[in-house]
Formats: sequence, structure tokens, C-alpha cells
Amino acid sequence: MNGIINFNIVFKVISRNLFIVAGALLVSAVIALIFSEPPGPFIFASLVAITPGVVLHLLTHQQEGDRLTRKDAYLTVTLSWLTISLVGCLPYIFSGAIPLFINAFFESVSGFTTTGSSILTEIESLPKSILFWRSLTHWIGGIGIIVLVILLMPMLQIGGYHLFTLESSMQEKIVPKTKSAGYRLLLIYVALTFIETVLLLFGGMDLFESVCHAFGTIATGGFSPKNNSIGDYSPYIQYVVMIFMLLSGMNFIIHFFLVNREFEKIRANEEVKFYLVVVLLIGFFMTFTLFFQMDKPFELSFREGFFQVISVVTCTGYATADYLQWPRYAWIILFFAMFLGGSTGSTAGGIKMARHLVLYKNISRTFRQLISPNAVLSVRLNGNAIQEESNVSILTFMIIYLAVFVVGTVLLVLMGVDWKTSGGSAATCMAGIGPGIGTVGPAANFAHLPALAKVLLTMLMLLGRLEIYTILILFTRNFWKV
Repeated sequence: MNGIINFNIVFKVISRNLFIVAGALLVSAVIALIFSEPPGPFIFASLVAITPGVVLHLLTHQQEGDRLTRKDAYLTVTLSWLTISLVGCLPYIFSGAIPLFINAFFESVSGFTTTGSSILTEIESLPKSILFWRSLTHWIGGIGIIVLVILLMPMLQIGGYHLFTLESSMQEKIVPKTKSAGYRLLLIYVALTFIETVLLLFGGMDLFESVCHAFGTIATGGFSPKNNSIGDYSPYIQYVVMIFMLLSGMNFIIHFFLVNREFEKIRANEEVKFYLVVVLLIGFFMTFTLFFQMDKPFELSFREGFFQVISVVTCTGYATADYLQWPRYAWIILFFAMFLGGSTGSTAGGIKMARHLVLYKNISRTFRQLISPNAVLSVRLNGNAIQEESNVSILTFMIIYLAVFVVGTVLLVLMGVDWKTSGGSAATCMAGIGPGIGTVGPAANFAHLPALAKVLLTMLMLLGRLEIYTILILFTRNFWKV
């Protein structure tokens, strides 16, 4: 971790991010013109993004051959997400849709981190262009997370990511060069978005809503241009969204192998099996709960049960029912499901399935060791033995994740928020889900929370999205040592 931070490469990356966001803002300005709405808020915000972007580009464009170190990467990732979130809140403020900075920043961070928590109470009353921008922040943040998790975090060895992506049984890189890999992942991401949009159009959803919901689904974000999320749409549309939430919660390398018909590599991946089994078990449990306890028709029980389970596990946050109206044990199980997360290398948040699988294998090894004390037993994933250093790193990450959740919950209680809402808010914001429990459930929002609580939850969104270590390490003395 020793070495001087190369601010040239840090600023170079940030300038490119600013150009990307500025371009996205101009796209939203075009949407505003299409719907006969003022494009000014997006144009002004774009100028705010372009100006520092050009300055940073001119200062760094002649610096060639810079090598990204781990220190540079930690700082770059954190500052990039903060920068785009700050720029992203400007259209809300300039348009008057969300005039208060804290609320606008909360909504922007929630968008880019693909969390989906919102302070908006009357979503459908907002201009179409603002709703489009809101959903577009999901889509941008989603592809950013894919590139970050699959291409950058393995190098940083954050929380054992090097074990789950390019250095596991899928050791071979998608293609030899990182840039080419990024393009391939972007192509898959765009293809999934396009296919879902078309399928939603077939279900009678208009083009605008189809695109917005596809953005929110593929990014596992959950922002909807409708007050009732997906609840008012047909069963067909709910099933389409459900399927694509499930696909988006998988490692995107799995999609690459699927396209290339490399089915053996998919079958060898234990995480995807574990992910599907967990979803099926909890989904059928909720189905039978709704069928037997709430006397709902079986198809409706199946659809509502699986939709909410997939939405929570993949950290998407779309809803077709208020699960807080279900039996208490049902929504308590959904609360604990908020800590599961989807697969590594997906747009989903949370702890991630692979880490839970490693935890399960550690518990299993402990019991086997008790039976055979002299046996030399290793924890294996995808047929490969996990080095003890990596094993400890994974388990430590899980402990730190839960510790941050507890601290966040306690701080919210000290701010005057009730225990149920505090726990639900902290859990859902860290995992990037959206709705929680208590007064921030699927039928409510975060508007009523104190301003300080919103600041804390914004921090938890960033911490959870960037895998905790990425941000916390910046506050250590050793990071800034030369």
C-alpha cells in the first residue's frame, strides 16, 4: 500500500466519468424536447459537468502510460462515485423537482448506486425527462458496477473478489485485454436491456415506461416512473420483469459463457447453483405462505411470492405487493434475505451469494473436523481449494458488513427513528435494495426521515455499493503514508 498517489490518473478517470455523465444529461435534454418539457436543467447540469471535465482532461491528457496502483484505484473509485452523484443531483435541483440538496443528493446516490430508495412521494407528477434521468442513473451505475467488480476489484482483492471472478474456476479472462472485456460486458448489458424493453412493449407497456423499467431491472435498481412500481401492470409484464431481475442477479460472466455456449463452465460454477436454489426455496416458502395463510389463488401467490423474493435477493426493489401486510414471519424472512445479495459480477448488491456459500462451507468443514480431528480439510469453491488468507478475508468482510449495519441502525435510532425503520433502512440502503421495513416499506418512501438520517443512509448506500473497504481504507493513516 506504500507509494505516492498518482493524481494524474485519478483526475484522468474522473474527467472521463464527467464526460459520460454530461453526455447522458444531453440525452435527457433530448427526451425533454420530445415531451415538450424544458431542457434547461439538463443542459445547465451538462455544462457544470463538462467544465471541470475539460479542465482535468487538459491537465492530464499528455500523461501517457500511467499504471493504476491499488492506492490510485481506491481513491479513483470513491471520488468517481461521489462526483457523478453530485452532478447527477443537479437536474433535480435546477428543475425544482427536488429543490433541497440533501434530498436531491439522496435520490442521485440512490440512482447511481442502483439502490432505488426514494424521497419522492408523487412520482407520476414529475416531468418525463426527470423520470428518464432518474432511471438512466440506474443504468449508468449498473454498468459501472459490472466493470468495477469484474475488471477492477479482482486486482484490488477487495473482500475476496479475486476469488469469485477471474481467478476462480473461470480463471481465463473473457478476452485477453481489459478494454475488450469491458466492451463485451457492455454489449451483453445493452442486449439484455434491449430484449427486456421489447418484451415489455409486447405486453402493452409504452416505450417510455418500457425503457425506464428495463433500465431499473437490468441495473437491479428499482426506480419506476409509476407510484405503484410494477403492481398495476399485467401478470405477463410482472413475469418478464421477474425473469430479468433473476438474470441480472447472476454473474455477467455467466451470460458471456451462455452466449458462447460454454455450458460446462456454467455447470461448474457453484455460486449460480447456490443462488438459484436459495431463490427457489424462499420463493416457494412465500408462495405456500400466501396460498395457505392469506387464501390467495395459487398463481397469484406464486407470482407475488417469487416477485418479492427475487426483487429482494437481487436487490432490485421493484414491488407488486406490500409484503409488510403478509404474516410477520414472512416479512422477517424477507428482511434477513436483504443480507443475501445476488451473485458476484452482477449488478446486485448485498453480501453476495458466493460469500454465503464460503461461510456455509466453513461451517461444514468445522463439523467434519470435529468428527476427524487429524484430517487436513480445505474449503473448496468450484473445485479449487481456497487459500486460508482469502478465506479469512471473505469471512472478515461479512463481519465488517454486519458491524456497519449495526452501527448504522444504532445511529439512526439515536436520531429519533424507530428501531424497525432504522434496521430496515440501514439494511436496504447498504444492500442497494430500495424499500425496507417499518415506515420505509414498499408502500412508503424515505421522505419523512430527518435530514441527518438521509445523510447517513446516503453514506451507507455508497459504503455498501463500493464494498465497504474501498471507502473505509481512505480513512486509515497507512493509506496516506508515502
